[in-house]
Amino acid sequence: GVIGTGQSLAVGQFGTPAKATTQPYGNLKLSTGTAAWPMDAADPSFELVPLVEPIGRPSTNYPSAYPTNIAGETPHAAMANQVSALYKQASDQDFVGVHGEFGENGQGLVFLKKDATAMGVNGRAYAASLMETQAVTRLAQAACKTYGVGAIILTHGESDSGNSSYADGLYQLLTDYNTDVAAITGQTQKLLMIASQQNSVNDTSPSTLAVWKLGVDHPTEFVCSGPKYQYAYHAADHVHLETDGYEQLGEKYGQIYFERIIMGRDWQPLQPTSVERAGAVITVHFHVPVAPLVWEETFDPPHQEIPEWQAGKGFEVRGAAGRETIQSVEIVDDTVQITLANADATNLHVAYALVGATTAMASPFVGTFRWGLLRDSDPFVGTQTSKPQPNYAVAFDLPVP
Repeated sequence: GVIGTGQSLAVGQFGTPAKATTQPYGNLKLSTGTAAWPMDAADPSFELVPLVEPIGRPSTNYPSAYPTNIAGETPHAAMANQVSALYKQASDQDFVGVHGEFGENGQGLVFLKKDATAMGVNGRAYAASLMETQAVTRLAQAACKTYGVGAIILTHGESDSGNSSYADGLYQLLTDYNTDVAAITGQTQKLLMIASQQNSVNDTSPSTLAVWKLGVDHPTEFVCSGPKYQYAYHAADHVHLETDGYEQLGEKYGQIYFERIIMGRDWQPLQPTSVERAGAVITVHFHVPVAPLVWEETFDPPHQEIPEWQAGKGFEVRGAAGRETIQSVEIVDDTVQITLANADATNLHVAYALVGATTAMASPFVGTFRWGLLRDSDPFVGTQTSKPQPNYAVAFDLPVP
């Protein structure tokens, strides 16, 4: 099983048509029919049906909440199908995932957490996810099958873009899910939380940094799937994704689920591991999922409205005097060497894709406001979209020794 939670990027975008409308594998979702909230997990009308999009009952309301919380195609069908395709390729056997999405559009973590204080329809996400877990466990047992939850996927962060306590809140959410899901399913395996960074709201956003840092601080429990700046965004707001973007996000979630949970391999995103300085040159070392590091050549160059960082390809350097001018950036093996104009700058921080432009990326597709050009050479191609998906560098901020 996979539990999905988050805000509007978790539940899909109004007006974007669903594409994953057939189920090529055996993946499932819970159908609750016309039952209204609150629900009884023992409701005899509940049944497992093929996982197609939209994953749940659609709604055009704002705000909305389970069971009528789905606005368009979510990442779930693409994720489930990606896992099944990789499993079939590796073992020639079927893999059945059961997915549910419980996000609430536009709502912060305060409405997604355990024992959330309800406000109108909001605050049901956690309770609804446990209700579905109970219902699916019951139906699986009735079919003489076992059931457990492998992961929580979190597509969130915009509403908490200024929340300095976001990391603590996410870790508590995962802790609560581990306790309460195990009490229902009887599983001993801990859940993995897979989360993607938000790159559309607020410069140097604490929620963006928290998603990356949690994977560094708790690598067996939490993994950052990477940024979302490499996907096609909705032109009306540059915050929500187009349908292909939701599917690509799901494919990336599926690749990580397969690597971490099924194969037991320690997949980590393209992320910095250390930084050092020699005069005017800052060297950032990276964990590179699939070497070599390369620059993305099809994206518009970032930071063209910021003269000091125009040559940075997404890198940002600040010092005691403010922005420091980047003269050049160069890939050397698994590092990026950043040469500054000022060799005597003090109190430096090096960051990446945290400060936005006033206009969003426009080519080769409509994008968001914060992006960079650094990626790896992963040959992974999504099974739903048939589009290549290398790993793009996470947004980060590090002090320079």
